[in-house]
Amino acid sequence: MARAKKTMDGNSAAAHVSYAFTEVAAIYPITPSSPMAEETDAMAAKGVKNLFGQTVKVAELESEAGAAGAVHGSLSAGALTTTYTASQGLLLMIPNMYKIAGELIPSVIHVSARCVSTHALNIFGDHSDVMACRQTGYAMLCSANVQEVMDLGAVAHLATLKSRVPYLHFFDGFRTSHEVQKIETWDYEDLRDMLDPQDVADFRARALNPEHPVLRGSAENSDIFFQHREACNKYYADAVAATEAYMNKVNEKIGTNYQLFNYYGAPDAERVIIAMGSVCDTIKETVDFLNARGEKVGMVCVHLYRPFSAKHLIGVLPETVKHISVIDRTKEPGSLGEPLYLDVVAALKGSKFDAVPVYGGRYGLGSKDTLPAHVIAVFANMSAPEPKHQFVLSIDDDVTNLSLPITETPDTTPAGTTSCKFWGLGSDGTVGANKDSIKIIGDHTDMYAQGYFFYDSKKSGGITVSHLRFGSSPITSTYLINKANFVACHNPSYVTKYDMVQDLVPGGTFLLNCIWTPEELDKELPASMKRYIAQNNINFYTINGIKIAEEVGLPGRASTILQSAFFTISGILPVDEAIGYMKEKVVAKFSKKGEAVVNANCNGIDRGSKEVVKIDVPASWKDAVDEKAEMHVDTDRPEMKKFVKNILDPVGRLHGDDLPVSAFVDSADGVYPQGSAAFEKRGIAISVPEWDPTKCAQCNLCSMVCPHAVIRPIVMNEEEAKAAPEGTAMIKHKRTDYQYALIVSALDCTGCGSCANVCPTKSLTMKPIASQLHVQKSFDALVDTPAKPEVLTPNTIGVQFRKPYLEFSGACAGCGETPYAKLVTQLYGDKMYIANATGCSSIWGGSAPSTPYTVDKNGHGPAWSNSLFEDNAEFGYGMYLAQKQIRERLAADAEVLSKAGVKEADAWLSTYDDAAKNDVDADALIAALKGANLSGEAADAAADFLKDSDYAAKKYQFIFGGDGWAYDIGFGGLDHVIASNEDVNIVVFDTEVYSNTGGQASKSTPTGAVAKFAASGKVVKKKDLAQIAMSYGYVYVAQVAMGANANQCLKAFQEAASYHGPSLVICYAPCINHGIKMPFNQMEQKKAVAAGYWNLFRYNPSLIPEGKNPFSLDSKAPTADYVEFIEGETRYSALKRSFPGKAEQLFSIAADNSIEKYNKLAKLVDFYAPDAE
Repeated sequence: MARAKKTMDGNSAAAHVSYAFTEVAAIYPITPSSPMAEETDAMAAKGVKNLFGQTVKVAELESEAGAAGAVHGSLSAGALTTTYTASQGLLLMIPNMYKIAGELIPSVIHVSARCVSTHALNIFGDHSDVMACRQTGYAMLCSANVQEVMDLGAVAHLATLKSRVPYLHFFDGFRTSHEVQKIETWDYEDLRDMLDPQDVADFRARALNPEHPVLRGSAENSDIFFQHREACNKYYADAVAATEAYMNKVNEKIGTNYQLFNYYGAPDAERVIIAMGSVCDTIKETVDFLNARGEKVGMVCVHLYRPFSAKHLIGVLPETVKHISVIDRTKEPGSLGEPLYLDVVAALKGSKFDAVPVYGGRYGLGSKDTLPAHVIAVFANMSAPEPKHQFVLSIDDDVTNLSLPITETPDTTPAGTTSCKFWGLGSDGTVGANKDSIKIIGDHTDMYAQGYFFYDSKKSGGITVSHLRFGSSPITSTYLINKANFVACHNPSYVTKYDMVQDLVPGGTFLLNCIWTPEELDKELPASMKRYIAQNNINFYTINGIKIAEEVGLPGRASTILQSAFFTISGILPVDEAIGYMKEKVVAKFSKKGEAVVNANCNGIDRGSKEVVKIDVPASWKDAVDEKAEMHVDTDRPEMKKFVKNILDPVGRLHGDDLPVSAFVDSADGVYPQGSAAFEKRGIAISVPEWDPTKCAQCNLCSMVCPHAVIRPIVMNEEEAKAAPEGTAMIKHKRTDYQYALIVSALDCTGCGSCANVCPTKSLTMKPIASQLHVQKSFDALVDTPAKPEVLTPNTIGVQFRKPYLEFSGACAGCGETPYAKLVTQLYGDKMYIANATGCSSIWGGSAPSTPYTVDKNGHGPAWSNSLFEDNAEFGYGMYLAQKQIRERLAADAEVLSKAGVKEADAWLSTYDDAAKNDVDADALIAALKGANLSGEAADAAADFLKDSDYAAKKYQFIFGGDGWAYDIGFGGLDHVIASNEDVNIVVFDTEVYSNTGGQASKSTPTGAVAKFAASGKVVKKKDLAQIAMSYGYVYVAQVAMGANANQCLKAFQEAASYHGPSLVICYAPCINHGIKMPFNQMEQKKAVAAGYWNLFRYNPSLIPEGKNPFSLDSKAPTADYVEFIEGETRYSALKRSFPGKAEQLFSIAADNSIEKYNKLAKLVDFYAPDAE
């Protein structure tokens, strides 16, 4: 029976096939595997039935370790249970994987294989996670492309039931998980036909049940454990046979040729590559290219990696093979070779291929692109007079010299394939529009289609590049496009930064979204771009999508407009048809956001098709001459000059792939200098604030709420004001004789408009960035103007004159988290440690090579580090213990010095625990010891003290993270750390979802909210983390919302830091995942408090000994309607549109919960009140 064709990505394929065989799914979000669980949840919400006539029971756990435990328990009790994960998440499942495999319980884990964090976090694809599982006892089945995920996913589920061995089904993260392909999909009846009901019955019969009880999971001693462990061997032999049998069944049913090891290439090949994963398709494409010109090469694609069947590998190798290369997508430092290589060497030992040399290589770590040119280099190495026995691909290893030379870079894509690249800005809709384009082409034509999407690691506001291919032949090019027929630039700031048109083949087409007229292009475009366009006969088009988007009501989101322009120019489909399909997608995608959004997009589509302008390229462009530009790095920090020139600049221009290994030898441990973000100057905003000093109230609120620290107040004395760049706007400061100015870094602004929206006097107006670039010189010249003591008051106005030690981060425009973190750094940045949980705050806080935490003129600033997601509280606690231990030794030294008459030691000891004052006394003591003439025990104490004098001053230990960490995966650690009663300060950025992985529900998600993993609305109410912490009695606890009460927020941070014990400040941070207008983030916080959705309070145990009430309820009783407030956010209104009856019920419960919560808080005021005498 012919299968239906559908355009989808690898994650969707895995979800579709696994749903059929799954009764229970225990899940937890992690990139890039989360969409598998999300789609499973969405299918269940829509009532899709599995093979057993039920919807899948989906349960979100608190961590991957918890998910694995739930999988184990559910399987043990007789339900077919599945989970989906990757990277660190998979590693957290390993203990349970040993148990499930040891107990011979059939199950499948679907893994979008991803890099495991080492010297740095990398969320992209390689095999380091799955290779950590190869001795757990799980069978390991690898799919090389989206179609294989669909087909072999079924094999995994069927074979595990037949063999009793659990299966790990994996495919490459991002390259396969997120690649969109037109594939054939399973009809569930075909799957039912292949499923043996007896296997299911046997599985149920073995389950735990009081009706026929057994004990499972005993403790065995040395006398019998070994023998018992060996008893499982036959099941692994059966697993090989079962996998092969079900591959044959699939082949018979759908006409494929799946084998445990698939050989492809010349039957008499002399050189063969063995690999697994998405690179296999690239190798196949290259094999075709080389064999077509007379070479004899081939490749083996490994499907079943565990159990590893040497017999089957030997059976597919051509008798003629003389050289074999094995390439692994992982690195095992210190080993003789990587895992697949070692397995192949062992498999061939003693076989007829015993004498064939086998070479081993590494490729693709962290999604490093592997091109046909690199594959050709592997084949060339095998025929070299002296082949490299160990090698690496795609990088320039100029340290250990393992790289293979590139000899040619051919275009091996099948004839008739059209390749397109679209350059966009994160969250501007480019990626979503291109996914729609691929689906339109795939679903409405006979063409094959492929889409792959490159992202940098910033949040929305980073660069995206969409790679689309379509044509009459199957597309197997699993690598980025570097020879394009069509290139579109959706952000005009990119033209001076990136080599975009250089990827076009001669005669290709370039579409530029810009505000420039045809006459202005000559001035605005760089010479290299103009020259390439003219010399290569590029068809050049422009469109003012920025203006159209504003006019139709989609400011900053021109993606559908540009998508319409693409279809109009390319002619892939008749324009009217394409527009019709686009509008269908718009209705499907945006109907939940309301009719106005749908109409705006449809109007934009119509205008995008009509307002494209064809540019007549001037002949003079052929001879355009580049302007000589020498990089000037304006800093007196030599390490930063070197870093910017050698790392930041090339990576920022997307030339990081060109950097050699030697560029990183000095930072092999992953250490980067703080403050490099200031040198990016991305200029990505469409509009930036213009300041009118005559209207300004000098409240500095704009500076406080700015997510990226691009707007700052300064005061200047007469001399400084005179030296300011010409044109600098300023006005007399209201309380002193200084001149006051608001300086704006237009090139670092993301254009969110938060500053303008909170300005009480409307002195800030958003204007096109081109009209404001002149203010950059004032910012650059004045940003380091010394703060004046007279204005540094400890209130919201005065604090904003302090230096922010967090600036120009990669956070979303309008981010709700960074204003809090920035404020903390303004208070304590020069003496703070930060342990940062993985999540949004670690990505905007530490995405290489941009480091937004910075230093002052003394070189002081936040010492920041990220360990993992789950252990951040313990990680920060460990930092604190290290300081405490070292400082206790210094205190012992100071006691000796005190007895020796060093009075500065007495002063230092008197402020030992007071970080606000101790630094002054520490400096004084250090200076005194350096000049002191001491002897004996005192001299030894002084030497010891000076040896670790960096620890002398008391520091603040901060622990940052989001609600996914604090409420869920890291809660156990957080609870333990606050229970320790040590002086650590925990700040939780509460977005009420897993923001970094795409908006999945956490235990912070309130009742009624729609989120991923809660497609039909969250039923249970939000966890009360604050009340849990307050129950200890000795933990400082506060809930804050800057937009609702900035003074209360500031006071909470000041009290938390000064409290000598554990503190927990929970910050409300509305997120782009909420479906709100991010420029009004601060207003959303104010509305939330007014409606009783979020409460403001502080619990300060230090007030108890003073006889004062430790609990302060800082928000008034709700004055706004709760339901009306939540219906203003898409995450709630979407539920009302999709499930109106359930929405009404849940919203009512949520409103009642909010009233109950406020009343409880009000009662706490009386509960904690001191007893009246």
